[in-house]
This record gives sequence, C-alpha cells and structure tokens, in this order.
Amino acid sequence: MSELRRHWTPTAVLFLVLALAGLAGTWTFNALAIVQMRDFLGDLVSSGPAVSSITVDLLVVAVAGSVFTIVEARRIGMRFAWIYVVLSGLTAFAFTFRCSSRCGSAT
Repeated sequence: MSELRRHWTPTAVLFLVLALAGLAGTWTFNALAIVQMRDFLGDLVSSGPAVSSITVDLLVVAVAGSVFTIVEARRIGMRFAWIYVVLSGLTAFAFTFRCSSRCGSAT
C-alpha cells in the first residue's frame, strides 16, 4: 500500500478530487430526477435536474482539461498555454482544448 501512496502526485490527487466531485455532483441531480420521476431526456431540451447534471459534468471536465493543458504545456515547454484556458471562456472548451493539444504537438 505504501508503494501506491508514493505514486500519488499532487496532480493525480487533484484529478481524483475532480472525478469524485463530478460523480457526486452529477449523481445528486440524477437522483433528484429519479425521485421527482422526471423525464430525463425530455428535461434536456427544457430544464430540470438533467440540465443541472450535465452542467456539473461539463464544468468538472473543463476544469480537469484546463489543469491537464497547463500541466502538459509545462512538461513539454509550451509557452502561453494559459491563453487557451482564458479563450475557453470565449469559445467552446472542446475547441480550445483541441487547439491546445494540436498546437502543442506541432512545437
């Protein structure tokens, strides 16, 4: 067990915390949808717990992707990676995440 603990870097712990937050956040709203007997797929086009569940999921993914972008940019020596995180607030995160991975591999 001590062998396993030695390999837990701060980044790995952060990703674990984000994963658990995403699980707890999404399943809270999923359980709420079940208790309220909501039409989960129908709520996706209007409002309700389904939309909140997906919102939490996407926010956690955006934070994890931003951390990953910064950590990997530092590892490979890519400069100005923080700009991609800032731009994700202006465009879709999927777009800036893809651009950062593509530009990083080109350098």
